[in-house]
This record gives sequence, C-alpha cells and structure tokens, in this order.
Amino acid sequence: MSAPANLSSQLTSSSSFFLLGLPGLGKEQVWISIPFFFTYLMALLGNATLLWVIWTEPSLHKPMYLFLSILALTDMALPTCIVPKMLSIFWMGPQEITFVACLVQMFMIHSLCGVETGTLTAMAYDRYVAICTPLSYTSRLTANMVAKLGVVIVGRALVVVLPFPILVKRLPFCRSHLISHSYCEHMALVKLACGDTTPNYLYGIILSLSIVVCDLSFIFVSYCLILHAVFRLPSVEARRKALGTCGAHVGVIVILYTPGVFSFLCHRFCHNVPHHVHIFIANIYLVVPSMLNPIVYGIKTKEIRDRVLRALQMGRSIP
Repeated sequence: MSAPANLSSQLTSSSSFFLLGLPGLGKEQVWISIPFFFTYLMALLGNATLLWVIWTEPSLHKPMYLFLSILALTDMALPTCIVPKMLSIFWMGPQEITFVACLVQMFMIHSLCGVETGTLTAMAYDRYVAICTPLSYTSRLTANMVAKLGVVIVGRALVVVLPFPILVKRLPFCRSHLISHSYCEHMALVKLACGDTTPNYLYGIILSLSIVVCDLSFIFVSYCLILHAVFRLPSVEARRKALGTCGAHVGVIVILYTPGVFSFLCHRFCHNVPHHVHIFIANIYLVVPSMLNPIVYGIKTKEIRDRVLRALQMGRSIP
C-alpha cells in the first residue's frame, strides 16, 4: 500500500482524490471487508426478493406495498453507490476517484438517504389513514396519489441535496487530496478545502436537522393518533391486529434512525473517538439497514412471509 504522502504528491489539482477507507487500520481492512461484502449481497438478495414478491402477488398491489417497493429499490441503490468502491479500497488500498465522480457519488448517497426517510414518512401516513380512517383508505390513497407522493419524495430529496455539490464545487482544494473516508461524504470533502466552508457547514447542519426533525415529528404525530385510535377499539384481538400492521414499519424506523442519529452526533461531538470508528459507524449506517429492512418486513408481514414460504415449498417439490 502506498504511503499517503506519496499519493498526495501524485495530485496537482482538484481533478481527482484518493479515498483512504479506514485510516490507520492497514491490513485489518481486508478482514473488515468480509462482513460488509456479505451484508451487501444479502441486501441485494433480500430487497430483490421483496420486489419479486410484491410484483408477483396481486394481493400486495396496495399503497403500503408500493411504498415498500420504493424503499426496497432505495435499499438496493444506496449500498451499491458505496460498497463496490469501498471493497476495492479494503482489498487493494487507497483508490483514486475523480472530482466529478466524487460529487456524483456524494449527491447520490445524500439523495437516496432523503428518499429513504421520505418513504418512511409516507408509510407512516399510509398506516394512519388505514387505521384511523379505514373507510376512506381506498379513496384517499389511490394509485394516482401514491404516484404523486412518490414524485414528491424523490423531488424533495433531489432539490434539497443539489446545493451540496454546488457548494463543494466552488471551493478551492489546495491542501491534501486524501479523503479520510470510504466514500465521498460531504463533510469529509469539505475539510480538505482551503476556502470559506461556513456555508457548507451551515447548510449541512440545517438540512440534516430539518429533515430529521420534520420527518420524525410527522411519524411521531401519526403514531400518536394511531395509538389513540387503536386503544379505542373494542376487542383485544382487533388492537393486536392493528398494531401488528405497524410493527414492521416501526422496526425499520428504529433500524434506520438509530445508527444515523448516533453517527451524526458522534461525528460532531465525540472528538475523543478515533477517526476510523466514525467512518466505520457511517459505513454501517448506509449498509446494514438496507440488509435488515427486507428481513424485518419478511418476518413481521404475514402476506410477504406466506408468499415466500409458498415459493420455497414449490421449489422443493420440483424434482
């Protein structure tokens, strides 16, 4: 593996950078790559299976499962943006990436994260309508409305993330061209600039807090109303069934936001934590939830679980 100083001397302009992966770990990165490799494969397989089940099962062509399809597509695209390059770094050492490719990767990662949190918010609205106003569910959440919500989710993510590459592109990079990260994360790139990075810092914090606070607040209010409606149901069985339809969604919310919030707080306030630990947590945040989401929905959603079991039984019966 080449020394960082030698890598830096190869670069004379901001046309390219080197991604270092987990600085300071050296050959240990090869072993770290193994769980990430299998996690990525499981994420692709699990979400592809989820999409296949929803596509082939007519009874699942409902708003909740259409939103789940968007989530599954996002969970396939997000790790694909980072894992192949990350594995090449772990296996072969620091890897070069052009400035344009770095901006594209950064834009895609943050946009897909925005799509994911927006989709979970839309799914909370779906559960609210289904449980609190069941008689108007089919009239309010039509296929046309789901399509419009999908466009809003994707459009919001693209619009709010677009300033990131624009703000970075204006910066001069006269210092090191070595990015101490496994992928082109916004703040990791900004730290290499020698110009005024105040707008980048402010926009990053404002955007992160506003999206998280707005989406989590909407989800929290939705579930408060859901719980209020559920506990007014006359029978225990009806309450259990209603809460059961929300279990998978709540599990996915916890899986997504817990490492995300921890990574955000640790990156800004835990200054005594080694840098490679920050990066490792950031990698987990982008990769592991994509693997766990289809597992949670497969276990907690009866319709999906039954369809997968039927497919497995049919496969075993074929000689």
